[in-house]
Amino acid sequence: MPRQMVVVFLRFCFFLVIMVLGLCAPLAFSQTIDVSSGNLDNINKQLADLNDALNKSVAATKPLQSQLDSMQKQITDIKNQVTGIEADTVVKQKEIDRGYKQLAEKEQIISQTIRDFYVKSYYNTPLLIFLSAADASEMTQTLAYQHAKTEQDKAIITNIALSITDLENKKAKLEQEKTWLVTAKANLDEQSQKLDQVVKGALAYQQNLTGQIAALSSEQQSILNARGGGFTATVGDSDLADDYNASIAGFRASAPSGYFALFSFGAYTHRKGMSQYGAFGRANSGQDYHAILKAYYGKDVSTVDTGGQIQVAGSGSIDFETTYLYGIAEMPSNFPTEALKAQAVAARSYAYRYKQQGQQICADEGCQVYSPSKAANPPDAWKQAVDSTKGQIIDGVTTYFSSTAGGYLTTSGWDTTDGNGGSDFSSRAYEKIAGSPWFYKAWYRQGYSNSGNTCGRSSPWLSPTDMADIVNAYLVLTKGSSSETSRITPVTTSCWPGNPYSQDELRSIASNYGGISSADSVTVSQGNGSTNTVTINGITMSGSDFQKAFNLRAPGYLRIPQDGFAFFNIEHK
Repeated sequence: MPRQMVVVFLRFCFFLVIMVLGLCAPLAFSQTIDVSSGNLDNINKQLADLNDALNKSVAATKPLQSQLDSMQKQITDIKNQVTGIEADTVVKQKEIDRGYKQLAEKEQIISQTIRDFYVKSYYNTPLLIFLSAADASEMTQTLAYQHAKTEQDKAIITNIALSITDLENKKAKLEQEKTWLVTAKANLDEQSQKLDQVVKGALAYQQNLTGQIAALSSEQQSILNARGGGFTATVGDSDLADDYNASIAGFRASAPSGYFALFSFGAYTHRKGMSQYGAFGRANSGQDYHAILKAYYGKDVSTVDTGGQIQVAGSGSIDFETTYLYGIAEMPSNFPTEALKAQAVAARSYAYRYKQQGQQICADEGCQVYSPSKAANPPDAWKQAVDSTKGQIIDGVTTYFSSTAGGYLTTSGWDTTDGNGGSDFSSRAYEKIAGSPWFYKAWYRQGYSNSGNTCGRSSPWLSPTDMADIVNAYLVLTKGSSSETSRITPVTTSCWPGNPYSQDELRSIASNYGGISSADSVTVSQGNGSTNTVTINGITMSGSDFQKAFNLRAPGYLRIPQDGFAFFNIEHK
């Protein structure tokens, strides 16, 4: 590329750099989220500002990205050409050096030629030749010879002089090229660095904004964890009462026409081992604890020496049978005797591993609940269940248990009177026979207590627009971009963090993916202990996808309280 074109191009590069910097500079501010102030409106505004700034930054840099990439390539090409010119100067320098070396070799020749030329010019005058010549012929020949020799000397002198002049010119030009190359390389490096700074600066700025906005995704995951069930509920040693508004009876009697309600089969559960309410139902159906344990764990009891101590968190080393097991608070003492015995064996088997290995066992739902006050004064029914099964364990099995699994356990299958499922399985489920308040329930309170906070809601019922909002959340989550999904959180910010879309905003985005404004029909398909599909207004979703959308977007504390699977039904009035 000619030098003039390189200079023009470099000036154009510099102009574009200044232009890009001008676009990005107004966006380069520092924004942080103040989570300590407790001012949710301020947090929401800051998140909105972050999203706005990110969008503007992307809009400013994206159209120029391809131009910047092209310019960087052109700069690279110019650098390659400069490298070629540098190589050429090296060749030229060698040629000049060789020329001067050759001149040095000719120095003796030119010196002798010039001396001879001047000497001959002095002695070989026409007058002297005329006087010394014998005749006219000799004089003519001598004059011709002298003329030829003089011309030859002149040619030698002239050629060598021209060579010197040419070398001097080449040397001067080469020095100019070298000086220009130094300047050009410095300019190229400077412009290349500026271009790099533009791109890196803009991308770093966008990455910083994305990192701050990513906190919202963390909030989304926290919501999923909270609603999906981070713990396993057991019956506990307290009375339970059903929540009328969370029951199918309350929904059918009191919900407005056209409303929906989502009912889960089972509570917070890992769906392994023994169902406590299932044991209740089996005991009331005439099964003893041996049959109950075999149904849930596949094995009968073995008798071992369980005497001695166990290390319990918060209580230290205590007697295994007469203190620790007396204090297990996992089943109300008013449950049937055979269910209490099955629970005693399951609790003993679970803790026996810790005792044998000398490990400390936790005292909450993470292991199994131990109550020092209950240990000090155990109810008679529970004390008798522990004493009558002393030393009995289920060997070789981790004896998991939970309150209500919804009629299906992954370790033993359908927990029904005939061991089968089907559309009417609930009428044959032992948990339903036992009257579990959690067998078929709509969850809308914080936690699993019936006195939990409702986030201002009087019921778990959803209007047609509420259910359409869940469907729209599903559509955007599965088909939208990451920037579109980041604000899918519960609309009720009084109990959940974030800057959620309004229903209108989410509906507008979902309209690009077939969104709906109102729901008026639903079909649900269940399988073995799970919900396979949900179809609302012709839009079919997998059970797990619907669960994610529901737990992320449903208002208040509405949720499907099952982690890793979903077993639920949707009622429509």
